[in-house]
Amino acid sequence: MELDELYQEVILDHAKRPRNRRELPQCTAVAHGDNPSCGDEITVFVNLGPDGRITETTFTGSGCAISQASASILTTQVIGKTRPEVEALIKTYHATLATDGESVDADGLGNLAAMGGVRKFPQRVKCATLASHALGNALAQVP
Repeated sequence: MELDELYQEVILDHAKRPRNRRELPQCTAVAHGDNPSCGDEITVFVNLGPDGRITETTFTGSGCAISQASASILTTQVIGKTRPEVEALIKTYHATLATDGESVDADGLGNLAAMGGVRKFPQRVKCATLASHALGNALAQVP
């Protein structure tokens, strides 16, 4: 199986069976993001433990397969990470989508690397980064 096919499978799997898709009523922070150009909407809920690590993160929203898959993948990957680790992950993820992908060290992206093919479709990059922007905004609310 080619790498592109594997990535497509990951995206389709998360789009069809999103992980962590639910509200988190008792949460440390919540942030909403939307993409008015296509109608995608994501709300990200985050719980931080006393040590500052993410203990739980979920999302709700609607939109295209790319926005929903990226939210699902992201919420699975940030559990146990600190705010600086998540900020570094988001920065690398965004850089990967904004470049040819070759000039960025994408180690540590895990399944988020599957979204790298989106860079071939610039109009879809906003869909792929919607959840990560919302997560960053949620973390920015926490002192």
